[in-house]
Amino acid sequence: MRRVVVTGMSGVTSLGHTWNDIQENMRKGITGTRHMPEWTDIDGMNTQLAAPIQKLDLDGRWPRKKTRSMGPVALYALYATEQALLAAGLLDHPVLRSGRTGVAYGSSFGSPEPMSEFAELLFHRSLKKLTATSYIRMMSHTAAVNIGLFYGLQGRIIPTSTACTSGSMAIGYGAEAIRYGLQDVVIAGGAEEICPSMASIFDTLYATSTRNDDPKSTPRPFDKDRDGLVIGEGASTLILEEYEHAVARGATIYSEIVGFATNTDGNHVTQPTAETMQQAMRMALKDAKLNPEQIGFVNGHGTATEFGDIAEASATNAVFGDKVPIHSLKSYFGHTLGACGALEAWLAIEMNRCGWFAPTANLKVVDPRCAPLDYMMNQGRDLQVEYLMSNNFAFGGINTSLIFKR
Repeated sequence: MRRVVVTGMSGVTSLGHTWNDIQENMRKGITGTRHMPEWTDIDGMNTQLAAPIQKLDLDGRWPRKKTRSMGPVALYALYATEQALLAAGLLDHPVLRSGRTGVAYGSSFGSPEPMSEFAELLFHRSLKKLTATSYIRMMSHTAAVNIGLFYGLQGRIIPTSTACTSGSMAIGYGAEAIRYGLQDVVIAGGAEEICPSMASIFDTLYATSTRNDDPKSTPRPFDKDRDGLVIGEGASTLILEEYEHAVARGATIYSEIVGFATNTDGNHVTQPTAETMQQAMRMALKDAKLNPEQIGFVNGHGTATEFGDIAEASATNAVFGDKVPIHSLKSYFGHTLGACGALEAWLAIEMNRCGWFAPTANLKVVDPRCAPLDYMMNQGRDLQVEYLMSNNFAFGGINTSLIFKR
């Protein structure tokens, strides 16, 4: 079985677009949640909160001919990929066009804006707003396709549109493609862009935070006073590479992917099941040939929703007991949906490399209904961790668990 390592990483977030900027903000306790005044006139919308990315000027960065089929979600993914390839030393490497490089990338949806163009057709019987790129910008695999086209990739394409596990599933499936000799390099990640339509999905389920006058205090994963999630946006790309291939070209190795598992609940479309979450974690441990006590940190999903937090805490406790440190990065970036699995994996690796892990922002008093764990709160922690686990859970009962080695 071939080994898979991470040789490049990058992303765009509501706290900055480099690890140094993000870390500085997290150490100061700054979060990306903002009040969205442009949502105040939406009839029936309870939440007016989101975590939009910091300013990112991409105008003129690339030829228009190469980006005309891209909406913001694909552009975010492309920027994150460009920076990750640059970090990996692969931006102009011949392996990209060799057929031995693939792309595994996901989002919950493509760019929502073209929906209005199709709505014009459906409700006003007019094609005036439709263009040749309307569907390409909107389709769920827009990021994967556009990255492949931009870099001339001729390997496998693995589009993962599985809501909140899109990014983590892309990393896992990309790693498997390398493990089994199908590719030498895989560009893996996830992306999402802000739109009130995304927030409305959770708003209709009464799962969004409505602390509209106090955005700094929310979301509050695992906290007894949490009132729901906050939608975020962003993108993150990890460059996965076969170990010997990376060593042969003298690449910097940031981490090794040693375990991956995914399963489904088969139970309910929106309510999570602790038992199958637990099974996913155990399968990832088995894949990595590790015992639970060898995991030094858990990068949790932690959406700040009632059912989600309680089920996740129960599952994590069943596998690890009450001693494993855990945090939720959604307390800083909101729930970035299709991007969160990749974004959280990237930042978990960065934290492990520097030996400092951020606490869960806004977590003051743990909900007593959440099973006992070492919930990181109030301040960060200096830790030397050999193995860490990163978990994500999505609508449809889709569970993913990744294990990274320092």
